[in-house]
Amino acid sequence: MQPELKPFWNRIVNFDWKFGIFLILLICIPRFILVLKASETGSYSLIGIIMMFSALVPFLFLSKYGRKQIGIRKSKNIYSLIIALLTGVAGSLLLYYLGNGLYGNSFENWYVYIGKSYQIPEGISVSDKKILFAVMAITGMTFSPVGEEFFFRGIVHNSFAKSLGEKKASFIDSLAFALTHISHFGLVFINYQWDFYPVPGTIWVLCMFLISILFFIMKKFSDSIWGAVFCHSGFNFGMIYCIFYLI
Repeated sequence: MQPELKPFWNRIVNFDWKFGIFLILLICIPRFILVLKASETGSYSLIGIIMMFSALVPFLFLSKYGRKQIGIRKSKNIYSLIIALLTGVAGSLLLYYLGNGLYGNSFENWYVYIGKSYQIPEGISVSDKKILFAVMAITGMTFSPVGEEFFFRGIVHNSFAKSLGEKKASFIDSLAFALTHISHFGLVFINYQWDFYPVPGTIWVLCMFLISILFFIMKKFSDSIWGAVFCHSGFNFGMIYCIFYLI
């Protein structure tokens, strides 16, 4: 069997659950801190950088064989990617209706709080709003889906799957993904002070866990990491649409 890791790393570490924990600590802790800092400052440029680094992690550590093993390969057909995209949009709409039904237009609604970071100006014209939406949608459908899926559903998942099997690995990478997103909602920065929403935050984490499982299902469905990426892109598109036009 060919090694998943590049020769340099293969001499130092094994591609197993310990390596998976190392990767989670390497990426998720700095990202968590940076997102919280961005909530205070309103500057999210460093988040884009860490997303790009997350996307590069498989190329830094894995051989060509290893990258193929984690799903960086062509999908079996284009239709599976379209289904993945539409499934992601549907997931985001369900999350909108859940948040809106439980918390209305308050900051306890995850989309309302996340939308605050988009800084949509009051009284923005229809045409300018369309332009801003297009910019946010394109950004949201590219950087985080590629970065997070190559990382969580890719190299992290397979490092655990090698030791524990697919189901347990999916549980672990989904849990890491969900807990990391507490920095996006759960821990909130409102009126220049930090607060914690225990019940909405718990619901949000549970939803992120289930959405993460959905991304994994779409990866398996398409036989490629791109199924997860397209599903994630669809979810982000739907979320951004809800924030711009439904809230």
